[in-house]
Amino acid sequence: MKRNLIVAAAAGIAVIVLAGVGGYVYFFSNLRSSPTALGLSSSPSPATTASSGLAGTWKVTTGSLAGYRVQELFVGETSKHLAVARTSNVSGGLTVSGVSSDGSGYQVSAITLTADLSSLQSVDTVAGRNVAQRDGVVSRQLNVQQFPSATFAATSASVPGTVVTSQVDVTVAGRLTIRGVTKDVTVSAKAQVSGDKIEIAGTTTINMTDYGVTPPQFPFTTVDPAATIDFDVFLIKS
Repeated sequence: MKRNLIVAAAAGIAVIVLAGVGGYVYFFSNLRSSPTALGLSSSPSPATTASSGLAGTWKVTTGSLAGYRVQELFVGETSKHLAVARTSNVSGGLTVSGVSSDGSGYQVSAITLTADLSSLQSVDTVAGRNVAQRDGVVSRQLNVQQFPSATFAATSASVPGTVVTSQVDVTVAGRLTIRGVTKDVTVSAKAQVSGDKIEIAGTTTINMTDYGVTPPQFPFTTVDPAATIDFDVFLIKS
């Protein structure tokens, strides 16, 4: 009788453990999603700024977003989950020189883009998990109390003249500062003129350890050190 009770208890425990593992795998395999990368508006309104009117100083305005994308691997899983966080607290600007004499494009200078790291919020979803808890860990790893923002700065860039009529590709070499550490980076971006605004969406990939940031640690989760920084900013002439 006692032996039967022990066997039954062991079987019950095994069922509970298997059910827990099964539920964990189910939640983290099938019920998770991440938004697509930031990019240009798919249907921009016609440009109202004449080509000669692009010259001048432009400042980042409302509707702009910046954030990060990092791969997470949950224990017992083979496919990674893409953690995504964004902030709308973005500032900065640039200066556009007049179109070149041959009409091929514009010279852009004094480029700055600053994101408020303290307001980053996760926008991906994982069933059975409050991803907002990740934000607190990331905030501590970034030490936002001492280093509340990240800034990209570039001296100059060339933009094709066709930006006033269509989307164009732009490559910008600059300096990215995170947690007080500054490194050279190259941003791949697209730009367009939409109505009275310039819209620029770009991305660059970094290794967070290069900036003194240890990959965040979560229960049952391993985080890749590689992080993709992306942004979609709108600028108005000031």
